[in-house]
Amino acid sequence: MSKDACILTTKDFTILETMLERCGRRDPSLGLLLRRKMEAATVMFRDDVPPAVATLNSRVCFRLDAGEPQTRILSHERMAAPVGLFLPIATRRGLALLGMVEGQEIVVGDDEEGLETVRLETVLYQPEAARRRKAEQQAQDTPVLRRAAFRVIDGSAPLPSTLTRSYLPSARPDQDDPGPSAA
Repeated sequence: MSKDACILTTKDFTILETMLERCGRRDPSLGLLLRRKMEAATVMFRDDVPPAVATLNSRVCFRLDAGEPQTRILSHERMAAPVGLFLPIATRRGLALLGMVEGQEIVVGDDEEGLETVRLETVLYQPEAARRRKAEQQAQDTPVLRRAAFRVIDGSAPLPSTLTRSYLPSARPDQDDPGPSAA
């Protein structure tokens, strides 16, 4: 797996496309990272994403260069409170972490802002994996319902001839309405 390779859900990829359209030209450093992510991405449905991948709203533990581990929740927008809990994907670090697999690292930045290595240590919570676990648990807790058994009863009485005739299409040539069978 290359350093830029990442796994994105269809939703995450769509969000990155929108971000590139909106802010790619205003922030060249972020625009470059967005393009790198999108070009190297493997896009999957949310039910297929491995639990070791950092997706949107995942709680992740990561390191910057050789620093201490930090824990944040990858968020879509900048959050005002609680301070230090969220890491928006609109930032260089948040975007770098999105789609990474545990143990993967990537170098981001430029000459002006400086380069830094972002390493994903572990994914502590991933909403897609939690959703799958919940569905599996519900499937195990739900009792198997038996199919209704149908019994064929012999000797049913024939329908009266007046009832049978009222449901047959008319064969009279003087009628203009072809009936429901023509629809």
